[in-house]
Amino acid sequence: MRNRAWTARGRPPGRFHSYGDMRLLEYLARISAKHEIDSDKFFSSFLDASEHRVSKCGKLSIECRMRTRDHAVFLITSGPKVVAQFSMPERVLEENNPIKEFTRAMAPIKNSAREAEPNCQIKDLRAGMRRINIEARVLKVSQPRLITTRFGSYASVANALITDETETIQLPLWNEQIDRISAGDLIRVENATVIVFRGERQLRVSRGGQLSLVEKT
Repeated sequence: MRNRAWTARGRPPGRFHSYGDMRLLEYLARISAKHEIDSDKFFSSFLDASEHRVSKCGKLSIECRMRTRDHAVFLITSGPKVVAQFSMPERVLEENNPIKEFTRAMAPIKNSAREAEPNCQIKDLRAGMRRINIEARVLKVSQPRLITTRFGSYASVANALITDETETIQLPLWNEQIDRISAGDLIRVENATVIVFRGERQLRVSRGGQLSLVEKT
């Protein structure tokens, strides 16, 4: 069971002791699968970039923007487009391609992305709608709060208010996502679900979905 990719909220199983590590590696596995890059080559590019600042991997460019004793900050771009920017702990960089174990679960995710609906407008979103793809601008991000999950562990959650100029909607951000997204950013949400929580519409990223950064302010 520990060899399978872990996607539920709460404290993760396996040798990783940080929830943030697990979410980051799952996120990188999605990028690897989406751009059809071998996970070994993908992870090696981070090691190369951490030593030489910039590395190429297929059509992606990986830049190490900062490195400290405990972590490194990477920026992934595809031409002029920002794919992702995140902080990777040093303990993860010392692993022997920890992304690989997450890529095994990417085939169903890749198929579900193909079946997702075309881009929607926020004004047309209704509770119960699924497989939503949307690009939107982040208006603001609330202060994160610590909650107890159904698994008895702790997680940080914040709400981003996003707009596509037709209307606004709330988008929950979990743990590492909170640090990656800020007001003014242009983001893309894929394979999401619309729910109503405490009387407000929310766009929630499904297990087979993805939240990515299109343009960083």
